[in-house]
Amino acid sequence: IVGAGFGGATCARYLKLWEPRIEVTLIEPNAQFVSCPMSNTVIGGLNRIGDITFPYRHIRESVDRFVQESVTAIDAGKHTVTTAGGNTFRYDRLVLSAGVELQFDLVKGYDAEAQKTVKHAWKAGPETSVLRKQLEAMKDGGTFAISIPMAPFRCPPAPYERASLIANYFKKAKPKSKVIILDGNQDIISKKALFTNAWNKHYGFGTDNSMIEYRPGNLASALDAKAMKLSTEFEDVKADVINLIPPMRAAAITALVGARTGDNGTWCPVDHTTHESSEAPHIHILGDSILSNLSKAGALANNSGKLCASALVEIFNGRRPDPAPVVTSTCYSASTDHTAFHVATVFRYNPADKGMEVQKGGGVSDHESEREFALMRGWARNIWADTLGLPSNYRFTNRV
Repeated sequence: IVGAGFGGATCARYLKLWEPRIEVTLIEPNAQFVSCPMSNTVIGGLNRIGDITFPYRHIRESVDRFVQESVTAIDAGKHTVTTAGGNTFRYDRLVLSAGVELQFDLVKGYDAEAQKTVKHAWKAGPETSVLRKQLEAMKDGGTFAISIPMAPFRCPPAPYERASLIANYFKKAKPKSKVIILDGNQDIISKKALFTNAWNKHYGFGTDNSMIEYRPGNLASALDAKAMKLSTEFEDVKADVINLIPPMRAAAITALVGARTGDNGTWCPVDHTTHESSEAPHIHILGDSILSNLSKAGALANNSGKLCASALVEIFNGRRPDPAPVVTSTCYSASTDHTAFHVATVFRYNPADKGMEVQKGGGVSDHESEREFALMRGWARNIWADTLGLPSNYRFTNRV
Protein backbone atom coordinates (compact mmCIF):
# COMPACT_ATOMS: atom_id res chain seq x y z
CA ILE A 1 0.00 0.00 0.00
CA VAL A 2 1.45 3.34 -1.06
CA GLY A 3 0.23 6.31 0.96
CA ALA A 4 -0.81 6.33 4.62
CA GLY A 5 -3.54 8.94 4.42
CA PHE A 6 -7.22 8.39 5.17
CA GLY A 7 -7.53 5.77 2.42
CA GLY A 8 -4.25 3.89 2.59
CA ALA A 9 -3.83 3.73 6.36
CA THR A 10 -7.44 2.60 6.82
CA CYS A 11 -7.07 -0.06 4.15
CA ALA A 12 -3.86 -1.36 5.73
CA ARG A 13 -5.28 -1.50 9.22
CA TYR A 14 -8.50 -3.26 8.25
CA LEU A 15 -6.70 -5.75 6.01
CA LYS A 16 -4.75 -6.96 9.05
CA LEU A 17 -7.83 -6.90 11.28
CA TRP A 18 -9.95 -8.93 8.88
CA GLU A 19 -7.29 -11.30 7.52
CA PRO A 20 -4.07 -11.39 9.57
CA ARG A 21 -2.48 -13.84 7.13
CA ILE A 22 -2.19 -11.15 4.46
CA GLU A 23 1.28 -9.60 4.55
CA VAL A 24 0.90 -5.82 4.40
CA THR A 25 3.68 -3.37 3.55
CA LEU A 26 2.72 0.29 3.97
CA ILE A 27 4.93 2.89 2.25
CA GLU A 28 4.64 6.55 3.29
CA PRO A 29 7.23 9.34 2.86
CA ASN A 30 6.07 11.50 5.76
CA ALA A 31 7.11 10.97 9.37
CA GLN A 32 3.74 12.11 10.74
CA PHE A 33 0.10 12.27 9.68
CA VAL A 34 -1.20 15.82 9.25
CA SER A 35 -4.96 15.99 8.70
CA CYS A 36 -6.35 18.02 5.82
CA PRO A 37 -9.85 17.86 7.38
CA MET A 38 -9.83 20.42 10.22
CA SER A 39 -6.74 22.21 8.83
CA ASN A 40 -8.90 25.27 8.13
CA THR A 41 -9.35 25.60 11.90
CA VAL A 42 -5.58 26.14 12.14
CA ILE A 43 -5.67 28.81 9.43
CA GLY A 44 -8.59 30.45 11.22
CA GLY A 45 -6.73 30.43 14.54
CA LEU A 46 -8.97 27.95 16.35
CA ASN A 47 -6.45 25.10 16.57
CA ARG A 48 -2.69 24.73 16.27
CA ILE A 49 -0.92 22.58 13.69
CA GLY A 50 0.07 20.17 16.45
CA ASP A 51 -3.59 19.55 17.21
CA ILE A 52 -4.13 17.94 13.80
CA THR A 53 -0.77 16.12 13.64
CA PHE A 54 -0.51 12.47 14.71
CA PRO A 55 2.18 9.80 14.96
CA TYR A 56 2.26 6.76 12.71
CA ARG A 57 3.37 4.68 15.70
CA HIS A 58 0.11 2.77 16.07
CA ILE A 59 -0.37 2.06 12.37
CA ARG A 60 3.27 0.89 12.24
CA GLU A 61 2.38 -1.70 14.86
CA SER A 62 -0.65 -2.82 12.83
CA VAL A 63 1.16 -3.79 9.63
CA ASP A 64 3.98 -6.18 8.78
CA ARG A 65 6.25 -3.49 7.39
CA PHE A 66 6.13 0.31 7.48
CA VAL A 67 8.56 2.00 5.08
CA GLN A 68 9.12 5.74 5.42
CA GLU A 69 10.27 6.47 1.88
CA SER A 70 8.97 7.79 -1.42
CA VAL A 71 8.15 5.44 -4.29
CA THR A 72 10.24 6.11 -7.40
CA ALA A 73 9.21 3.27 -9.71
CA ILE A 74 6.55 0.62 -10.21
CA ASP A 75 6.95 -2.33 -12.55
CA ALA A 76 3.42 -3.56 -13.11
CA GLY A 77 4.67 -6.49 -15.17
CA LYS A 78 7.01 -7.79 -12.50
CA HIS A 79 4.70 -6.68 -9.66
CA THR A 80 7.42 -4.65 -7.91
CA VAL A 81 7.61 -1.27 -6.19
CA THR A 82 10.94 0.54 -5.78
CA THR A 83 11.58 3.30 -3.25
CA ALA A 84 13.99 6.24 -3.11
CA GLY A 85 16.15 4.29 -0.66
CA GLY A 86 16.75 1.60 -3.26
CA ASN A 87 14.41 -0.94 -1.69
CA THR A 88 12.28 -3.14 -3.93
CA PHE A 89 9.12 -4.85 -2.75
CA ARG A 90 7.11 -7.46 -4.61
CA TYR A 91 3.32 -7.45 -4.45
CA ASP A 92 0.39 -9.65 -5.37
CA ARG A 93 -1.93 -6.66 -5.08
CA LEU A 94 -0.90 -3.00 -5.00
CA VAL A 95 -2.98 -0.19 -3.48
CA LEU A 96 -2.20 3.40 -4.47
CA SER A 97 -3.61 6.02 -2.12
CA ALA A 98 -1.47 9.06 -2.76
CA GLY A 99 -4.09 11.81 -3.07
CA VAL A 100 -3.80 14.58 -5.65
CA GLU A 101 -1.15 16.33 -7.69
CA LEU A 102 -1.34 20.14 -7.79
CA GLN A 103 -1.01 21.57 -11.31
CA PHE A 104 0.90 24.80 -10.69
CA ASP A 105 1.83 25.06 -14.36
CA LEU A 106 -1.79 25.76 -15.30
CA VAL A 107 -1.56 29.18 -13.61
CA LYS A 108 0.92 31.47 -15.37
CA GLY A 109 3.53 32.74 -12.93
CA TYR A 110 2.85 30.16 -10.21
CA ASP A 111 6.40 28.89 -10.46
CA ALA A 112 8.76 27.65 -7.77
CA GLU A 113 9.77 31.19 -6.81
CA ALA A 114 6.15 32.36 -6.48
CA GLN A 115 5.31 29.30 -4.38
CA LYS A 116 7.75 30.54 -1.72
CA THR A 117 5.37 33.39 -0.83
CA VAL A 118 1.96 32.52 -2.30
CA LYS A 119 0.63 29.42 -0.59
CA HIS A 120 -2.05 26.90 -1.52
CA ALA A 121 -2.17 25.15 1.88
CA TRP A 122 -4.20 22.39 0.23
CA LYS A 123 -1.96 19.68 1.63
CA ALA A 124 -1.91 20.16 5.37
CA GLY A 125 1.51 20.77 6.88
CA PRO A 126 4.05 23.60 6.87
CA GLU A 127 2.01 25.67 4.38
CA THR A 128 -0.95 25.62 6.76
CA SER A 129 1.11 27.35 9.42
CA VAL A 130 2.68 29.78 6.94
CA LEU A 131 -0.72 30.94 5.69
CA ARG A 132 -1.86 31.47 9.27
CA LYS A 133 1.23 33.59 10.01
CA GLN A 134 0.62 35.66 6.86
CA LEU A 135 -2.90 36.44 8.07
CA GLU A 136 -1.63 37.38 11.51
CA ALA A 137 0.94 39.73 9.98
CA MET A 138 -1.59 41.38 7.65
CA LYS A 139 -2.59 44.93 8.57
CA ASP A 140 -6.15 45.73 9.62
CA GLY A 141 -7.91 46.99 6.52
CA GLY A 142 -5.99 44.59 4.30
CA THR A 143 -7.38 42.14 1.77
CA PHE A 144 -7.19 38.37 1.66
CA ALA A 145 -7.92 36.73 -1.71
CA ILE A 146 -8.64 33.03 -2.14
CA SER A 147 -8.71 31.50 -5.62
CA ILE A 148 -10.77 28.33 -6.15
CA PRO A 149 -10.13 26.02 -9.14
CA MET A 150 -12.87 24.47 -11.23
CA ALA A 151 -14.33 21.24 -9.90
CA PRO A 152 -13.47 18.47 -9.36
CA PHE A 153 -10.92 19.14 -6.66
CA ARG A 154 -10.09 17.83 -3.19
CA CYS A 155 -12.83 18.62 -0.61
CA PRO A 156 -15.42 20.81 -2.43
CA PRO A 157 -16.71 22.73 0.63
CA ALA A 158 -13.25 23.47 2.07
CA PRO A 159 -12.51 26.76 0.22
CA TYR A 160 -15.80 28.25 1.39
CA GLU A 161 -15.18 27.04 4.94
CA ARG A 162 -11.70 28.59 4.80
CA ALA A 163 -13.15 31.92 3.71
CA SER A 164 -15.68 31.70 6.56
CA LEU A 165 -13.09 31.04 9.26
CA ILE A 166 -10.76 33.74 7.99
CA ALA A 167 -13.69 36.19 8.00
CA ASN A 168 -14.42 35.05 11.56
CA TYR A 169 -10.80 35.87 12.50
CA PHE A 170 -10.93 39.25 10.75
CA LYS A 171 -14.20 40.14 12.46
CA LYS A 172 -12.53 39.81 15.85
CA ALA A 173 -8.94 40.86 15.17
CA LYS A 174 -8.93 42.93 11.95
CA PRO A 175 -12.50 44.24 11.48
CA LYS A 176 -11.63 46.58 8.59
CA SER A 177 -10.28 43.71 6.49
CA LYS A 178 -11.94 41.89 3.63
CA VAL A 179 -12.09 38.42 2.08
CA ILE A 180 -12.36 38.15 -1.72
CA ILE A 181 -13.36 34.76 -3.15
CA LEU A 182 -12.41 34.27 -6.79
CA ASP A 183 -14.27 31.11 -7.77
CA GLY A 184 -13.50 29.39 -11.06
CA ASN A 185 -16.91 27.74 -10.81
CA GLN A 186 -20.13 29.49 -11.76
CA ASP A 187 -21.55 29.15 -8.25
CA ILE A 188 -20.77 27.80 -4.79
CA ILE A 189 -20.51 24.06 -5.45
CA SER A 190 -21.16 22.67 -1.96
CA LYS A 191 -23.59 23.60 0.86
CA LYS A 192 -24.46 26.86 -0.91
CA ALA A 193 -27.51 27.82 1.14
CA LEU A 194 -25.77 27.04 4.43
CA PHE A 195 -22.68 29.06 3.57
CA THR A 196 -24.55 32.07 2.20
CA ASN A 197 -26.96 32.11 5.16
CA ALA A 198 -23.98 32.04 7.54
CA TRP A 199 -22.22 34.78 5.60
CA ASN A 200 -25.39 36.89 5.69
CA LYS A 201 -25.77 36.41 9.43
CA HIS A 202 -22.18 36.83 10.57
CA TYR A 203 -20.27 38.75 7.91
CA GLY A 204 -22.81 41.12 6.30
CA PHE A 205 -22.83 39.22 3.01
CA GLY A 206 -25.06 40.91 0.43
CA THR A 207 -24.68 44.35 2.00
CA ASP A 208 -22.40 47.27 1.23
CA ASN A 209 -20.40 46.44 4.35
CA SER A 210 -19.90 42.76 3.63
CA MET A 211 -16.63 41.29 4.91
CA ILE A 212 -16.85 38.65 2.14
CA GLU A 213 -17.00 39.37 -1.59
CA TYR A 214 -17.92 36.37 -3.73
CA ARG A 215 -17.03 36.56 -7.45
CA PRO A 216 -18.10 33.44 -9.39
CA GLY A 217 -16.85 32.43 -12.82
CA ASN A 218 -13.50 34.05 -12.02
CA LEU A 219 -10.82 31.43 -12.63
CA ALA A 220 -7.29 32.57 -11.84
CA SER A 221 -5.13 32.36 -14.96
CA ALA A 222 -2.03 34.28 -13.88
CA LEU A 223 -0.15 35.32 -10.76
CA ASP A 224 2.30 38.13 -10.19
CA ALA A 225 3.73 37.20 -6.81
CA LYS A 226 5.95 40.29 -6.53
CA ALA A 227 3.04 42.64 -7.15
CA MET A 228 0.68 40.37 -5.15
CA LYS A 229 -1.76 40.34 -8.03
CA LEU A 230 -4.09 37.63 -9.34
CA SER A 231 -5.45 37.85 -12.86
CA THR A 232 -8.60 36.28 -14.27
CA GLU A 233 -10.33 36.66 -17.63
CA PHE A 234 -12.28 39.60 -16.23
CA GLU A 235 -10.09 41.44 -13.72
CA ASP A 236 -6.85 41.88 -11.85
CA VAL A 237 -7.09 41.59 -8.08
CA LYS A 238 -4.42 42.83 -5.69
CA ALA A 239 -4.32 41.50 -2.14
CA ASP A 240 -2.14 41.58 0.93
CA VAL A 241 -2.39 37.80 1.31
CA ILE A 242 -3.14 35.47 -1.59
CA ASN A 243 -4.25 31.86 -1.20
CA LEU A 244 -4.06 30.38 -4.68
CA ILE A 245 -5.41 26.82 -4.92
CA PRO A 246 -4.30 25.39 -8.29
CA PRO A 247 -6.17 22.83 -10.42
CA MET A 248 -5.65 19.21 -9.44
CA ARG A 249 -5.40 15.74 -10.91
CA ALA A 250 -4.76 12.25 -9.61
CA ALA A 251 -1.42 11.78 -7.85
CA ALA A 252 1.59 11.49 -10.13
CA ILE A 253 2.27 7.93 -8.98
CA THR A 254 -0.92 6.75 -10.70
CA ALA A 255 0.57 7.83 -14.03
CA LEU A 256 3.49 5.46 -13.47
CA VAL A 257 1.12 2.53 -14.01
CA GLY A 258 -1.01 4.14 -16.74
CA ALA A 259 -4.06 4.44 -14.49
CA ARG A 260 -4.65 8.20 -14.92
CA THR A 261 -6.75 8.06 -18.08
CA GLY A 262 -10.22 9.37 -17.16
CA ASP A 263 -11.53 12.90 -17.71
CA ASN A 264 -8.84 13.85 -20.24
CA GLY A 265 -6.08 12.12 -18.33
CA THR A 266 -6.69 13.68 -14.93
CA TRP A 267 -8.41 10.99 -12.81
CA CYS A 268 -8.34 7.21 -12.46
CA PRO A 269 -11.34 5.04 -13.44
CA VAL A 270 -11.88 2.09 -11.10
CA ASP A 271 -14.20 -0.86 -10.50
CA HIS A 272 -16.22 0.50 -7.58
CA THR A 273 -16.79 -2.95 -6.08
CA THR A 274 -13.06 -3.45 -5.47
CA HIS A 275 -11.37 -0.13 -6.36
CA GLU A 276 -9.23 -2.05 -8.83
CA SER A 277 -8.00 0.17 -11.64
CA SER A 278 -9.84 -0.19 -14.94
CA GLU A 279 -6.51 0.30 -16.71
CA ALA A 280 -3.98 -1.54 -14.53
CA PRO A 281 -4.83 -5.09 -13.33
CA HIS A 282 -4.05 -6.00 -9.71
CA ILE A 283 -3.64 -2.32 -8.81
CA HIS A 284 -6.27 -0.66 -6.62
CA ILE A 285 -6.69 3.09 -6.28
CA LEU A 286 -8.22 4.90 -3.31
CA GLY A 287 -9.20 8.36 -2.21
CA ASP A 288 -9.01 11.59 -4.15
CA SER A 289 -7.34 10.08 -7.23
CA ILE A 290 -10.36 8.19 -8.53
CA LEU A 291 -12.77 9.19 -11.30
CA SER A 292 -16.15 9.11 -9.59
CA ASN A 293 -19.24 10.99 -8.50
CA LEU A 294 -18.01 10.40 -4.94
CA SER A 295 -16.76 13.58 -3.32
CA LYS A 296 -12.99 13.84 -2.87
CA ALA A 297 -13.11 13.88 0.92
CA GLY A 298 -11.40 12.26 3.90
CA ALA A 299 -14.50 10.40 5.07
CA LEU A 300 -14.99 8.78 1.68
CA ALA A 301 -11.31 7.83 1.49
CA ASN A 302 -11.65 6.21 4.92
CA ASN A 303 -14.81 4.33 3.90
CA SER A 304 -13.36 3.33 0.54
CA GLY A 305 -10.26 2.02 2.32
CA LYS A 306 -12.50 -0.39 4.21
CA LEU A 307 -14.37 -1.34 1.05
CA CYS A 308 -11.09 -2.12 -0.70
CA ALA A 309 -9.79 -4.06 2.30
CA SER A 310 -12.96 -6.16 2.37
CA ALA A 311 -12.69 -6.86 -1.36
CA LEU A 312 -9.03 -7.86 -1.06
CA VAL A 313 -9.80 -10.25 1.79
CA GLU A 314 -12.36 -11.97 -0.45
CA ILE A 315 -10.02 -12.03 -3.45
CA PHE A 316 -7.13 -13.51 -1.46
CA ASN A 317 -9.47 -16.19 -0.11
CA GLY A 318 -10.82 -17.09 -3.55
CA ARG A 319 -14.25 -15.61 -2.95
CA ARG A 320 -16.30 -13.01 -4.81
CA PRO A 321 -16.29 -9.51 -3.30
CA ASP A 322 -19.59 -7.90 -2.32
CA PRO A 323 -21.37 -7.16 -5.65
CA ALA A 324 -23.27 -4.17 -4.22
CA PRO A 325 -21.07 -2.46 -1.60
CA VAL A 326 -22.17 0.61 0.35
CA VAL A 327 -20.03 3.57 1.40
CA THR A 328 -21.01 6.62 3.39
CA SER A 329 -19.64 10.10 3.83
CA THR A 330 -20.14 12.76 6.49
CA CYS A 331 -18.58 16.16 5.99
CA TYR A 332 -18.67 19.02 8.50
CA SER A 333 -17.91 22.66 7.76
CA ALA A 334 -17.39 25.39 10.33
CA SER A 335 -19.01 28.75 9.63
CA THR A 336 -17.71 30.58 12.73
CA ASP A 337 -15.63 29.73 15.78
CA HIS A 338 -18.71 28.18 17.42
CA THR A 339 -21.10 27.03 14.65
CA ALA A 340 -20.96 24.38 11.94
CA PHE A 341 -23.14 22.26 9.64
CA HIS A 342 -22.84 18.97 7.77
CA VAL A 343 -23.83 16.93 4.77
CA ALA A 344 -24.14 13.13 4.95
CA THR A 345 -24.49 10.83 1.94
CA VAL A 346 -25.01 7.09 1.47
CA PHE A 347 -23.88 5.43 -1.80
CA ARG A 348 -24.53 1.92 -3.10
CA TYR A 349 -22.97 0.33 -6.17
CA ASN A 350 -25.37 0.11 -9.12
CA PRO A 351 -24.34 -2.70 -11.51
CA ALA A 352 -26.50 -1.26 -14.29
CA ASP A 353 -24.26 1.76 -14.79
CA LYS A 354 -21.27 0.48 -12.80
CA GLY A 355 -21.34 3.57 -10.61
CA MET A 356 -22.13 4.59 -7.06
CA GLU A 357 -25.74 5.69 -6.60
CA VAL A 358 -27.00 7.99 -3.85
CA GLN A 359 -29.37 6.21 -1.46
CA LYS A 360 -31.95 7.35 1.07
CA GLY A 361 -30.62 8.01 4.52
CA GLY A 362 -28.37 11.00 3.91
CA GLY A 363 -29.14 14.66 4.25
CA VAL A 364 -27.90 18.13 4.95
CA SER A 365 -28.23 20.37 8.01
CA ASP A 366 -31.22 22.67 8.19
CA HIS A 367 -29.03 25.39 9.66
CA GLU A 368 -25.72 26.01 11.42
CA SER A 369 -25.56 25.31 15.14
CA GLU A 370 -23.29 25.11 18.15
CA ARG A 371 -24.30 21.47 18.59
CA GLU A 372 -22.97 20.60 15.15
CA PHE A 373 -19.76 22.43 16.00
CA ALA A 374 -19.30 20.07 18.95
CA LEU A 375 -20.22 17.08 16.79
CA MET A 376 -17.61 18.17 14.25
CA ARG A 377 -14.88 17.81 16.86
CA GLY A 378 -16.13 14.34 17.81
CA TRP A 379 -16.30 13.33 14.13
CA ALA A 380 -12.69 14.42 13.62
CA ARG A 381 -11.38 12.54 16.63
CA ASN A 382 -13.25 9.40 15.62
CA ILE A 383 -12.01 9.36 12.03
CA TRP A 384 -8.42 10.06 13.12
CA ALA A 385 -8.59 7.20 15.61
CA ASP A 386 -10.21 4.84 13.11
CA THR A 387 -7.72 5.64 10.33
CA LEU A 388 -4.57 5.50 12.44
CA GLY A 389 -5.54 2.91 15.04
CA LEU A 390 -5.18 5.40 17.89
CA PRO A 391 -5.89 3.81 21.28
CA SER A 392 -8.99 4.67 23.30
CA ASN A 393 -6.89 6.62 25.80
CA TYR A 394 -5.15 8.72 23.16
CA ARG A 395 -4.80 12.31 24.36
CA PHE A 396 -6.26 14.62 21.74
CA THR A 397 -5.39 18.29 22.11
CA ASN A 398 -7.64 19.92 19.52
CA ARG A 399 -9.96 22.48 21.14
CA VAL A 400 -12.14 22.53 18.03
